[in-house]
Amino acid sequence: MIFSKKNLTILSVILLILITGITFVFKNNDKDKKKEKLSEIKGEVIKVGKDNFVFRDDNEDVYTFNCSDNEISVGQMLLIEYLGVLNKKSSNDIVSYSVLNESNSIPKEWQDSGIFSDYYQLAYDYLKTLTLDEKIGQLLLVRVPENNQIDAIKKYNFGGYILFARDINGKTKSQVVDMIKSYQDASKTPMLIATDEEGGTVVRVSSNTNLAESRFLSPQDLYKKGGFDLIYNDTINKSKLLNGLGINVNLAPVADVSTNPTDYIYGRSFGQNTELTSKYVEKVIEASKGDAVSYTLKHFPGYSNNSDTHTGISTSDKSYEDIVKEDLPPFEAGIKKGAEAVLVSHNIVKNIDDGVPASLSKKVNNVLRNDLGFTGVVMTDDLDMQAVKDHSSKSAVVDAIKAGNDLLIVTDYEQSVKDIKSALDDQTLTNSDIEKAAFKVLAWKYYKLLFAGNHKS
Repeated sequence: MIFSKKNLTILSVILLILITGITFVFKNNDKDKKKEKLSEIKGEVIKVGKDNFVFRDDNEDVYTFNCSDNEISVGQMLLIEYLGVLNKKSSNDIVSYSVLNESNSIPKEWQDSGIFSDYYQLAYDYLKTLTLDEKIGQLLLVRVPENNQIDAIKKYNFGGYILFARDINGKTKSQVVDMIKSYQDASKTPMLIATDEEGGTVVRVSSNTNLAESRFLSPQDLYKKGGFDLIYNDTINKSKLLNGLGINVNLAPVADVSTNPTDYIYGRSFGQNTELTSKYVEKVIEASKGDAVSYTLKHFPGYSNNSDTHTGISTSDKSYEDIVKEDLPPFEAGIKKGAEAVLVSHNIVKNIDDGVPASLSKKVNNVLRNDLGFTGVVMTDDLDMQAVKDHSSKSAVVDAIKAGNDLLIVTDYEQSVKDIKSALDDQTLTNSDIEKAAFKVLAWKYYKLLFAGNHKS
């Protein structure tokens, strides 16, 4: 068939229109396919690397995304758009992201209506000014080193120091005051300065005759001599002595229930039944609230008739029902009266968490947080005790953080910091784990009015 020139022109135009139309359809179909594949995920940035960041979504699943944007920081809540299917084992590409929260917005899961909640915003704003190393330091309540105390503070920004008799013996009041002031002056962040002034056999401060006329009596002796009124007044006197020196945390009262003189903890306990021990704890916490010294309930969830964890493993076979009935009420009583801190023991309580020291147990932490409703600072007993060294999977300090503790009592702070950093590198811990604990410690410090010009938000 022979086409005229006119017909060929018309045919060419028709073909061009058809080709253009088909191309347009394919392009739009391709766009539609891309739109169909584009997905969204919301969550929190928990670690930032040089060319990527680690992200935990609302379902607690963790992914790594390729991104070198230096505007992304730990704690941000992001909405991420991506194509295809996410892979938990390798890095994923993103199409775009948007920040869902401002930098001063406290993560939702950190918030509650707890004892320090009026100070959460102040604590969070301050937290964001700290480096990761400084945040790690806030988790450590360190036994005062024998040497280089000031240098250690400047390097690590410790949450606090704990004073033992060796740090106080033979010193005058002015010497102790000056010593503690030098610690505070050296620290970027106000420090917790703690000691054990239980009364009786454990008296780090009043054993020094330069500081007190006589040792504070044990709870049992106080009760025999003057009942609960004397216990109340004795707490006030303890607080005045400690506060006058610059000590702001007393690791007391002993809330363990023990009525058997053969029990390891008996001599340090109130020595009475659950009901009377609960009342004793209430009186101490009530009396403590009028001064600048915070008191600490110990040793959760109760020593009972267990052996000494300083030298080895102590295991309780007590039924959970008996623990709830006999051991937990004094802690619950103290919490209801406004206790700010609870110290967790290294006992293995088989019917809460078999084979794991309480200080390293998430289940024990859950009992304290969820069942007893405690919202203050949870701290461990000294993690250099043999009982935990023998039972930590790799590092006691790492296990303690994973269990939910906020503050860790340690002696070997250098190794503790190394272990935490190593756990961050291999993602056993996340930056969010560190920040959450440091946030609680800082909120306590604001609550205690340790910051200059401190005020509620």
